[in-house]
Parts: sequence; C-alpha cells; structure tokens
Amino acid sequence: MAKYRTVSVDFWNHPVVLEKMTPEDKYFYLYLLTNPQITQIGIYKIRKEQMAFDLGYSIESVESLMDRFTDQYKLVRYNPETRELAIKSWGEFNLHKGGKTVMDCVITELLEVEDYSLIHYVAVSIKKHEILSLYESFYN
Repeated sequence: MAKYRTVSVDFWNHPVVLEKMTPEDKYFYLYLLTNPQITQIGIYKIRKEQMAFDLGYSIESVESLMDRFTDQYKLVRYNPETRELAIKSWGEFNLHKGGKTVMDCVITELLEVEDYSLIHYVAVSIKKHEILSLYESFYN
C-alpha cells in the first residue's frame, strides 16, 4: 500500500513559517512532514544520521535545525533515547477523518510509541473527538 502525505497550502501562511523560517528551515520542515518514516499519528522513529543522509546535510546541520525546531519554533519534540520525533500540529492538519480503517491504523501505530509524552504532545492539536480519545487512552 502506497503512503501519501498531503501538505496543506496553509503551511505557507503559518506565522512561524511565514515570518521566522529561513528557506533551509522550510525545506527541513517539509522533510519532517513528508519523509518515508512518517506515520498516520505524527510520531515516528528516525535517526539524525538518516535525516542528514536524506537531506544531504552534515550531522551538525541537522543538530542545529533540530535545536531550532524544538527550542525556538517549538514545532517538534525529539527523544534521542527512543529516536522518536513528534510533530506538534500533526493532528490539526492530518487527523480529520475517522472510520474503522483510520482508527485501526492509529491504534496500531500508537501501540508502537515508546515515549508516551510524545502522544500527549501531538494530542493537544487533535480536533476530532474519536481520534483524540484514542490518544488520551495512551497517556491517561
């Protein structure tokens, strides 16, 4: 089954993207939203070395970008021990539809998350109640 990720055109109007990000930051953020490791739940395992390889960057550049995205922009969280990355606004832009297939996928992927604090981090942006309830069941 092919995986597709849609990036909302509102991406370009987000205040942080519009007013603060450099072209390199925008490229990196698009990568975080669309790379092959991305999941339906917005939390996925990825090594910084993989990011560097995929983007053609040095490890130092990826470290610098990750620092900006976690500390300055506050758009992602990364657990270096579990190598899991969470995208804060994932639920706002990607978790609109429910249904059995989507819900089964969400449950399967949530069961694979090691750092449950990342589940809470993503959950705050989920507007669809049935999906939010699933996330909450993992950290409450």
